[in-house]
Amino acid sequence: MSSVTKYFSSPTIGPRTCFNSRSAIAHAKYSAKSQYRTNNETPAFYWKREEMVAMKSSALKRKTLCRSSPTVCASNTKDAKYAILFDCDGVIVETEELHRLAYNKSFQESCLHVAGKQVEWSVEYYDILANTVGGGKPKMRWHFTNTCSGEWPESLREGMFHSAPATEEEQIALIDYLQDCKTMFYKSIVEEVATARPGVLELMDEGLADPATAMAICSAATKAGFEKVVNSIVGPERLAKFDLIIAGDDVDKKKPDPMIYNIASHKLGMSPDKCVVIEDSLVGLKAAKGAKMNCIITYTASTDDVDFKGEGADEVLPNLEGQTLKVVLQKMFPTAEAFQK
Repeated sequence: MSSVTKYFSSPTIGPRTCFNSRSAIAHAKYSAKSQYRTNNETPAFYWKREEMVAMKSSALKRKTLCRSSPTVCASNTKDAKYAILFDCDGVIVETEELHRLAYNKSFQESCLHVAGKQVEWSVEYYDILANTVGGGKPKMRWHFTNTCSGEWPESLREGMFHSAPATEEEQIALIDYLQDCKTMFYKSIVEEVATARPGVLELMDEGLADPATAMAICSAATKAGFEKVVNSIVGPERLAKFDLIIAGDDVDKKKPDPMIYNIASHKLGMSPDKCVVIEDSLVGLKAAKGAKMNCIITYTASTDDVDFKGEGADEVLPNLEGQTLKVVLQKMFPTAEAFQK
């Protein structure tokens, strides 16, 4: 096994075929040898650096190939008067703990250490991350930049890099690698334990059956992990009826930036003040309110102490059980003619 292949491997995961960009790695090898001859630096330094650059090159190519426009589906919506936009993690499925376990598994497999300590996110700390930063890659960058005061991790696993990434390119490559590992572990965990939160599928079915209500899912999660959740829990038949589905890969800015909801409003042709966002976190609430939309919070065990009302939520609920489409729309639009008795 070449040193480059080792770099993308771990005893449990096996060769990282998701980084299998032969041309990028071949170029890295040639470039390493050429620069060594020119600059008289040690081959080990350039192998490490160029392999990291190869990771970034491969990741960028993969992102370019896989990045897609938001999915516009076939639905029965006609002349919609309102839209309901569901977040995924924490709303459709209570997944925050599943994400945390998958991140920690990725860190463990890579033997990541900062200041001699294994990188691990506790339940309490992940609650802070989930309500501070949207998206997995931004969470990792925020952790190493802020919590670790700019000290990036080194790996103690044989065949992996041994020193902390020193450049922006190396940091991006490391985060891309860790995110891909995490996504693989997450998909496996979802298959085993994920279930829908109370009331969410019932509300979806009502909305999908109503031609006057546009329906969308807007998740900050990466497409691979997101698709695993919605296919397993929501189901392909139900998903096909949604008007719009957007994953984190489809937007350049993650929540709390309102970009994902602004795009949804535009794609649905729906005024923001006619949209109802269902979220579970402060990050999601800020994104919804930044897009000038109504927002219902269905809090979880990790967010039940957050003052969502004080932060601008229009409604705060433990879950969606018993929340029919009429009840939800009447709460958000009490003066609407259709709901007046």
